[in-house]
Amino acid sequence: MFLKTPSGRQRLNVLGALNAVTRQLVCLTNQTFVNAETVCELLDKLRSRHGPLRSLTLVLDNAPYQHCRKVIDYARTRNIELVFLPGYSPNLNLIERLWKFIKKDCLHGKYYPTPQQFMAAVQYSLDGVNDRHQPALKSLLTLKFQTFKDVQLLTA
Repeated sequence: MFLKTPSGRQRLNVLGALNAVTRQLVCLTNQTFVNAETVCELLDKLRSRHGPLRSLTLVLDNAPYQHCRKVIDYARTRNIELVFLPGYSPNLNLIERLWKFIKKDCLHGKYYPTPQQFMAAVQYSLDGVNDRHQPALKSLLTLKFQTFKDVQLLTA
């Protein structure tokens, strides 16, 4: 049995921000790399979308390019509050659930003969987040998290 696989390596980077209430996605894609400048570009895109006076809070994981001094200072100048999640807690980051959905939607069990077709499929899936995917995302991107109160925790 032979399985077709793409040859070579071309990447598509996606950096996104998801509104936890409306489930609207703002994202940037590129084929080079994600760094502090890319994050600052996303901050500008968010600020322009929400106007200069509206306060914004952005919840981030601890990726080095998001947690660096340049991004923190840049956000402060744009009146954007950055809140960093605890380490190793992807379950608290709603956008991780979205990325899993996107991968399942356009990548799971699918072969794309060219990098351009692969990138087009990912972009098409991303473009659907703000409209055609909303019914499927309603239960996936919920703000209900399981908490444990008055529970004895055991460690091994």
